[in-house]
Amino acid sequence: MTSTYPLAGTAVHRVGFGAMQLPGPGVFGPPRDRATALRVLRRAVELGVDHIDTAQFYGPDVANDLIFEALHPYPEQLVLVSKVGARRDASGGWLPAQRPEELRAAVLENLASLSIERIPVVNLRRHPGGDVAFAEQLDAMIAIREEGLIGGIGLSTVTMDEYRLAVARTPIACVQNAFNLADRSDLEVLDACRVDGVAYVPYFPLGSAFNANNPVLGNLSVQAVAQRLGATPAQVALAWLLYAGDNVLLIPGTSSLEHLEENLASAQVVLTDADLASIAAT
Repeated sequence: MTSTYPLAGTAVHRVGFGAMQLPGPGVFGPPRDRATALRVLRRAVELGVDHIDTAQFYGPDVANDLIFEALHPYPEQLVLVSKVGARRDASGGWLPAQRPEELRAAVLENLASLSIERIPVVNLRRHPGGDVAFAEQLDAMIAIREEGLIGGIGLSTVTMDEYRLAVARTPIACVQNAFNLADRSDLEVLDACRVDGVAYVPYFPLGSAFNANNPVLGNLSVQAVAQRLGATPAQVALAWLLYAGDNVLLIPGTSSLEHLEENLASAQVVLTDADLASIAAT
């Protein structure tokens, strides 16, 4: 199993960090403990994290501000990945922001909050059932990249057809879709990315953060393997994803220093063929 994979031309460690859980409950408002949130970010980089996923609408205006305060000036090897295509209302509701002018405005907001001149990668987060044509959005993202505002175009929550359309038009840095042990419906896209040499970044790698009943961590095979290895179920579930393809990059998020170190240690978990077969059969 490889330890790194290219992301927008830079080899990054396969376990990075997602900033989604740094804001308050529901990814809304300030963190419960701002000092700890800053320590988590700094500790992540100390431990070798060189891929951080964020968004201006995490908070909103919270995750990026924390990243700036904790890490600016950024390490040269750090690949920051943001996303556009959504916004929040006054009560924290998630709303689409899919029009080309909204995508560009969101990129500019990310640049300002992160205090950088170019974002290494920006994911276009599709809104299922939206009324903006994907081809129109892709044109906008290509134009933004040609302006020099972003380094690479990523895709999020896309279908197989949308992925195929995109890679036929322009280089794609990564795909960020939902995928985990309990939800393998996106396996076709993961496989296509692997063949094409595109990084695949599963969100909700341990199951949805908004679902209290977690079928991933409660999986009996995962728990049995974890007990045998002296690991946690979360580490085994994350390691299983790393074994799903060398192009898989993980961005588990947390606001806890303990969980941060636990998540990063999943890269050292060795699963046997029997372990993988047992887990896959569930």
